[in-house]
Amino acid sequence: MNNAKNMTIEDVMTKSVISVDASITINEASKMMEDTKVGAIIVIEDNIPIGIVTDRDFTVKVVAHAYNITTPIKQIMSSPLLSVDSDESVRFAAELMHEYGVRKLPVIKNEQVVGIITATDIVNLLAVCVEEDMRDMYFHSVAKIFSNYSPYN
Repeated sequence: MNNAKNMTIEDVMTKSVISVDASITINEASKMMEDTKVGAIIVIEDNIPIGIVTDRDFTVKVVAHAYNITTPIKQIMSSPLLSVDSDESVRFAAELMHEYGVRKLPVIKNEQVVGIITATDIVNLLAVCVEEDMRDMYFHSVAKIFSNYSPYN
């Protein structure tokens, strides 16, 4: 890897993304996530991405509010949808994740979801960085994303 500081989101994003209609039920969505082994799905309405549901939404929102499994997924999605463009830098994505306290960002191009970048993708990027880039990525990206979860803060 040449320069991690200049890598774009397109370089590290996951291109396989599951999208579901806003009318499907919580149960149908959770089964789909289990079957496809993903931690997030994009909620679509009239062919436009309007929200995201993560595995955390199931553990926090569904249980905390005792939603019935036949409740539409739209009820528990996070909206408005926070997203990034594929041409942005990985550092930009990390800054957004930190600022908004999220760990998954859909990647949008021409109003269509083309991928997703996660905190895990950014951490995995560290595994292939040279030492200088690793320090830079850690202090400017990873440390910020996970700062809310640190027992030392």
